[in-house]
Amino acid sequence: MTRLLSLTRIFGLMLLVFSLTYLLPILTSLVYEDGTAMLFVTDMGLTLGSGAILWGLTRQFQCELKARDGFILVVLTWLGMAAFATFPLMSHIVDLSFTDAYFEAMSGLSTTGATVLSNLDYLPPAINLWRHELNWLGGMGIIVLAVAILPILGVGGRQLYVAETPGPMKDSKLTPRITETAKNLWLTYAAITVACILSLKWAGMDWLDAICHAFATMGLGGFSTHDASIGYFNSPEIEAVLIVFMLLAGMNFATHFLALQQKSLSAYRQDIEAMPYLVLILGSCLGIGFYLWHQDVYEDFFTALRYASFNLVSIGTDCGFTSTDFSQWPVFAPLWMLFLGSIAACTGSTGGGIKMMRTLILIKQSLLQMFLLTHPAAINPLKLGNTVISSRILLSVLGFIFAYFMTVVTLTLLLVVSGLDFISSFTAIVASINNAGPGLGDVGPASNYATLTDFQTWICTLAMFLGRIEIFTALILFTPAFWRK
Repeated sequence: MTRLLSLTRIFGLMLLVFSLTYLLPILTSLVYEDGTAMLFVTDMGLTLGSGAILWGLTRQFQCELKARDGFILVVLTWLGMAAFATFPLMSHIVDLSFTDAYFEAMSGLSTTGATVLSNLDYLPPAINLWRHELNWLGGMGIIVLAVAILPILGVGGRQLYVAETPGPMKDSKLTPRITETAKNLWLTYAAITVACILSLKWAGMDWLDAICHAFATMGLGGFSTHDASIGYFNSPEIEAVLIVFMLLAGMNFATHFLALQQKSLSAYRQDIEAMPYLVLILGSCLGIGFYLWHQDVYEDFFTALRYASFNLVSIGTDCGFTSTDFSQWPVFAPLWMLFLGSIAACTGSTGGGIKMMRTLILIKQSLLQMFLLTHPAAINPLKLGNTVISSRILLSVLGFIFAYFMTVVTLTLLLVVSGLDFISSFTAIVASINNAGPGLGDVGPASNYATLTDFQTWICTLAMFLGRIEIFTALILFTPAFWRK
């Protein structure tokens, strides 16, 4: 009981921190005079008050966090923060149900970018900024932010960081203290975000669009201020800027930090994921561009390359921006894009899916198994670069892949049983669990998720949540061994 109350105290502190995120939309509302300032002040007060009450009632209960406490708190925080994030949406959009509001909030915080809203062009600036701020906060993870600025968590901060950080090798850190690691990652994240804002302003966006789309780009969230997404701007310059920063956001932010610290590109050469990631994504851009040109979708190769590159990078990195309705392309192209969204993003990036690290480990293991079939007596350890992959990591990767595919199959079948066609069901789940946004069919880039029933919406919400916290963090709570002392 004491441990539960201690977790409640920390969650209260999380809410106190989260309440500060309302300041930016309040300022935006005052600048644009959109009439939502008091709405955000009220919602900020509700969040602040709730956090203060939880903390005040449990502040005397303090104990060091164990590993399993980190998992509980991560699940509690993501589910709880999404619930509080619905306040501004439901306050302004009066006919928005809690189901749809929670889907939108979870889509923002999980950096999925799927939406049930229309007429985005006419939303008040502060509401649009709020949606994009959720993308940005979810990108590096609210938990990592809390660890960075709440030293009161002390030693227990490491349990939160390990539970939150994506990827199979979570023990590596940039500095001896976990709070310093989290701060360095967030400072790197913020610095590249500022560079993205300035670049988008230079490319032709106004300040509001530049800030909103930079938030969505760095979080690989894919929300937009326009129903037509990036197609609204019809600007090769804007698309080029976004391609560069989406590629950066799909790489390990620890690598970006080291490159900035060392003032050298050597960190990227030493990153075993970076080069395969770039070769796969950029090579696919050329291939799909040629394919679309060969299929006469576009009249010339460079036009085909432009649309193929932007949309493929966006879906392949799990961002979710669109510049055209790619569901009208020959089916191989969008399916390949969704496949890339499952495997391409790097560990430690803001992208979702299986991650490039796990993909490389599986490829190496497959090649090793084929080698051992012909040389059964050989001793050949599994290596990535100069790093030997332990059997513990390999088993973790294999377990995750199994859980990932079983989750996709199970949730897809639930959508099919509920009445949704197979293509829409399958791509909705793949896009949701990879935190990529648009799928095909009824949830394609020309429409959104508003056509789903409440049951189907909750299934997609669950997929987004599981994808963001990498499945095991939630599933482990349902194992008897987790609760056994």
